[in-house]
Amino acid sequence: MPADLKKKFDIILSREQISAKYVALKALTPKPLSVWEVLIPILFILSFMKSKQDREVFAQNLLFTKKLALEAALDMIEKNKSRESVMDQIKSKTDQLISTLPDNLYSNAIRQEQVKEIDLLIDHYCKLIQAEGNDYDALVLSAYGNREQYKAFHARLKDAEKKVAQAARQTLGVNTDSAMAARIEEAMNKQRMAEVEKIFGPQGKQQNA
Repeated sequence: MPADLKKKFDIILSREQISAKYVALKALTPKPLSVWEVLIPILFILSFMKSKQDREVFAQNLLFTKKLALEAALDMIEKNKSRESVMDQIKSKTDQLISTLPDNLYSNAIRQEQVKEIDLLIDHYCKLIQAEGNDYDALVLSAYGNREQYKAFHARLKDAEKKVAQAARQTLGVNTDSAMAARIEEAMNKQRMAEVEKIFGPQGKQQNA
């Protein structure tokens, strides 16, 4: 892999990992301490480690579609693979999940919406990988140019993620954790709004054309 492509790949993946960990931290509310955890410190430590592990697993789940899309975008640019080829690989990987997980956890309905989300993300990552810059903010500025274009992408991504969530709710039925879903959406919105402000400056400030 050329050094420049590897650097951009790592920059983008690192930002997605940070975002996923932020959402996991906000979405997974800590449980109240038991009296035994207060009286016996080792129990608190073990409980904390388990909570930390839960957040790590949760963050990896959030990264599932992002990593598939980012790897596909890199293959298209570095190895000159066709869009059809990388999408076929993604469909094959997600199809394998259906055969290994219970129907009430992962369904074809979820998979279909995830594939649409991945398709959108591939365009996004291709733009970033081909952009000029030495950090994530610079890549976004180069790829999108202004706040409005980047927010338009976020709006499309949010719509795709909502459709995945709707398919998940239909699959899980009564086991759906609606409060968790709301916390995830709220955390994602806050993180993305903060990212836009950081990259393009406060709303109302003169932006690049």
